[in-house]
Amino acid sequence: MRALLALTGLLAMLGLGAPEAVRAQQLGVVTSDIVLIDTERLLTETDYGKRLQGEIQAARDRLIARNERIASELEAEEQALTEQRPETPPDEFRAMADAFDTKVTRLRNEAERNSQRLERRRDRAPLQFMRVVQPVLAELLEEAGAVVMLDLRSVLLHDNVADVTDLAIMRINARIGEGPDTLPEPGGDADDPSDLPDLPVPSGTGGTGD
Repeated sequence: MRALLALTGLLAMLGLGAPEAVRAQQLGVVTSDIVLIDTERLLTETDYGKRLQGEIQAARDRLIARNERIASELEAEEQALTEQRPETPPDEFRAMADAFDTKVTRLRNEAERNSQRLERRRDRAPLQFMRVVQPVLAELLEEAGAVVMLDLRSVLLHDNVADVTDLAIMRINARIGEGPDTLPEPGGDADDPSDLPDLPVPSGTGGTGD
């Protein structure tokens, strides 16, 4: 994420040029060589960031519900298998037990893969988000006449007038709204994570359970 913000500053130095101070002030941007942005607030307070978080939370909820449903079904199947044991020939019961163990292992592996996929989507979210909003940030950088934009959370001391987060949120909401509609709709079993769209996932989302 910081690399993208640094890239924005590099673009300004290479060719965007510095606007006049009067123009920057008219647009609500203070003139400064360095401007600060709170990237976490961008993710949590913009309409686009909220949309991404809502989508991944819904995907997480579906995955948790599926895992819980499967666990309940396996528990009932195990209980039924146990009840059959006294009246089932040993060889036959051993085959049934082995088949059940194989099924449990397969479903557990599927659950782990689905959880890993969701984690990868979450990790990709900030990168996708910054790619979409980068033109807005580059515009703010140019208007301020700045040469670099830094993540506010990585700066120990700063002057509040250099923080353009509020303005960035307003601009992103006005220009981008809820973001590009490029995600496919889920199909088939709504509880099956294999049918979930390849969602970008914002940070801060918890695990999916087993």
